Amino acid sequence: MKSNYIKEAWLVIVLCLMFGAALAGVQGALQPRIDANKLADTLGQIPTLVPGAVSGVPETIGALRTFRALDAEEREVGRVLAATGQGFADRIELLVALDREGATITGLYIVDQKETPGLGDFITKEKWRAQFAGKPATEPLSVTKSGAVRPAQVDGVTGATISSEAVVAIVNTAIAKWRKEAGTP
Repeated sequence: MKSNYIKEAWLVIVLCLMFGAALAGVQGALQPRIDANKLADTLGQIPTLVPGAVSGVPETIGALRTFRALDAEEREVGRVLAATGQGFADRIELLVALDREGATITGLYIVDQKETPGLGDFITKEKWRAQFAGKPATEPLSVTKSGAVRPAQVDGVTGATISSEAVVAIVNTAIAKWRKEAGTP
């Protein structure tokens, strides 16, 4: 009886291997296009994230991917850090923008997320992201549920505390890594 299952399972095993290989092939073939689209999205967001910026130039500092935000005369007016971390449901990819001195956050943009629709995906809404602009980049941010009263506090999303805390943790980690790699105090 046991050998019957093995004899009959060969087709399922072969089909799983074929579909797995096909999916890997499609992913491999489309990855350059996916990366190019993410880069274009990032470069397109830089003028909205950094006041006075009209373009961005990719740059790698240590293991951190950054973008120098440039004005019309190609002077650096800020920095955009690309960062990734674990959210509630899956990985969150975001951009955090800093002023030229690296002292103040000028903007936040969520590049990719798969948080719970209607709750955790609130992190993508402009109203929630806008609260990051003007926050200090010189001290770690924290999440509060009772309304931000200190400069380094961010209002969490009710019902999506983990997503809010994940974004804040990703921002804090990205800024700390940038400071360490760039030698900025």
